[in-house]
Amino acid sequence: MIITFDLFSALIDSRRGGSAGFEELARERGWDISGEQLYDEWDRRNKEAQRVVDTSGQWVSFAAISRDALAAAYAALGLTADAEADIVRVQAGAADWPLWPDAAEGLAAVAEQARIGILSNVDDALVRTTRAYRLVDPEWVLSSERLGAYKPDPAIYHRARQLAGDGYVHVAASARDVRGALEAGISTVRIARPGHTVDPAGPAPAAVVQTVAEVPAAIGRL
Repeated sequence: MIITFDLFSALIDSRRGGSAGFEELARERGWDISGEQLYDEWDRRNKEAQRVVDTSGQWVSFAAISRDALAAAYAALGLTADAEADIVRVQAGAADWPLWPDAAEGLAAVAEQARIGILSNVDDALVRTTRAYRLVDPEWVLSSERLGAYKPDPAIYHRARQLAGDGYVHVAASARDVRGALEAGISTVRIARPGHTVDPAGPAPAAVVQTVAEVPAAIGRL
């Protein structure tokens, strides 16, 4: 059995980690805005761009999407800065973004029963820098760059299942990932993380856990 986890919501507290990087930029430049506000303005635009990006032609990298989203956030906030240099700096800090407290021990427990990987809207180079990468099977790190699609496009889930075969399960936390996986017909476990809810317009997950270690038992109830 192959079980994938979302990277920046199920395993890593990306808002906390990314906000710290944006906080450094704001303080250095004397901007009257918090790191959390900057992160949220960027993250919202970044996710929307991933939702609508057309990958049917030339591939659009996560790095390019992130840069353009930050440029749009700066423009909306009336800030002047080099979005490309800034997003490179912030995402270089992803190596230090914190895991959720239960993630490391929980992944070790799940790995005793299944092969574990990552399914995430990132470029390959970025996912390899994270703390989560060292805790999963590198063969099953399925990035948007590798699969050629971004969540919540059904294509990314279908391609993951084609590779993983029967019994594939995805563990998601964000509303768009839970809804996207379920609507794509993927066996899905929702892990409840602070700041993430279920999309009320989408299907309700049949299995919900509070920690990574609970995932195998939840799969048994699916």
